[in-house]
Amino acid sequence: MEEAVKIEGEYMTLGQLLKETGVIDTGGMAKWFLQENIVYVNDEEETRRGRKLYPGDIVRFEGGEAFVLE
Repeated sequence: MEEAVKIEGEYMTLGQLLKETGVIDTGGMAKWFLQENIVYVNDEEETRRGRKLYPGDIVRFEGGEAFVLE
């Protein structure tokens, strides 16, 4: 099941999503997290912490956790 995440502005970066959802504790951990874990944005593997996410995008983690942006 996907957890909904509300975007305050036009978009949110992948690093911001990781921090806001509690996956990482600080923004500085985003680069390390993406090197060590497989993350998919709309079913495509993503490694860029600055990837812009827009409403409707789905972010999934290898372990099955998923977020949908609103």
